[in-house]
Amino acid sequence: MPASDPTGVLLVDKPGGITSHDVVARARKALGTRKVGHAGTLDPMATGLLILGVGPATRLLTYIVGLDKTYLATIRLGADTTTDDAEGEILETADAAGLAAVEDTAVAAGIARLTGEIEQVPSTVSAIKVAGRRAYDLARAGEQVELKSRRVTVSRFEVLAARRSAAAIDLDVVVDCSSGTYIRALARDLGRDLRVGGHLTALRRTRIGAFDVQSACGIDGIDATRLQTPADVAARVLPALAVDAAQARDLRQGKRLPGLGATLPGPQTAAIDPDGALVGIVERRGDDVRSVMNMPEEQRS
Repeated sequence: MPASDPTGVLLVDKPGGITSHDVVARARKALGTRKVGHAGTLDPMATGLLILGVGPATRLLTYIVGLDKTYLATIRLGADTTTDDAEGEILETADAAGLAAVEDTAVAAGIARLTGEIEQVPSTVSAIKVAGRRAYDLARAGEQVELKSRRVTVSRFEVLAARRSAAAIDLDVVVDCSSGTYIRALARDLGRDLRVGGHLTALRRTRIGAFDVQSACGIDGIDATRLQTPADVAARVLPALAVDAAQARDLRQGKRLPGLGATLPGPQTAAIDPDGALVGIVERRGDDVRSVMNMPEEQRS
């Protein structure tokens, strides 16, 4: 692609105190393009991995947003808040005697009940849409918000450290979970289970699928040299299939590849041309292969 038309995927380590949209705005300015999107919003309080798509590579975000994730978090037991995190108003607090009665074995049992496939009601202050409006907009307008539970998978919920005081029990935890899991809701539900209340005081996303925050740049380090190519990213998200030049041309023109359906290594596959460029995402249709998402052909000097 020409230098004036950047494309690729950017890993950014979002700092606290700004929105995901603020990071997108910084990337647009730094890269000189309006076409920037992100996969998986982080709250202003949260830090860590935010994946940006730039130019035509924004089409890959669809395949990234649903990947499983890892978070480091601090859960404070001893108080409920309106937002299930430290940014909300405190609704109710537990007394010192109630907190002292919460033994480590009870915490472990509560965490065990929130591990595996669980039904989770998302936090009221979330981006889920209710009748076309975001739940957090309804909540801020003072309207009653009732969200339906959803099945999520928490494959790891582990306490790394615990600190006790008369006013709170702070748990540093690591969580591996499916997309759509709310860590704030885990904090809330653990507190309710232990009958002392709970909310989140810190949250950091360290992984999305195969992408790790250690490979991310800070917001002041955003530039085109940090962009990962669409082919490299697609091959980390999906199985890959090498196609020859004629097959790549046919796919780009919307034609099917007859008789190759059985060669696909997965339901959706990244088709890579002989130059190492991403042709698009393909799937099987009967005995054939057809493209379900095409990338523009890269211009080469």
